[in-house]
Amino acid sequence: MTIDKDMNPFSGEEVETDGIYANEAGREELLRRGDTFPSDLTLGKTEWELVSLPLESQEAELYKDESSENKALRKHLDLGTRSPKTRT
Repeated sequence: MTIDKDMNPFSGEEVETDGIYANEAGREELLRRGDTFPSDLTLGKTEWELVSLPLESQEAELYKDESSENKALRKHLDLGTRSPKTRT
């Protein structure tokens, strides 16, 4: 039997990771690092859970007005597959 000791963030706390978060009522929000978790209109202070990381299109929208190096758009490098060199 495993006991989950992780605590999800509550309303009013600072967001540490960009992503899509869902609260106890099922409402989903796209939040970015540095934002504050909002309160729910019906529940008040609520617990938030990270549902998924933002898609590339959502990431572009998150950072369109930011010039801070800490919130810059992540760059992905696709190296592909390489075959090893053969000696002749």
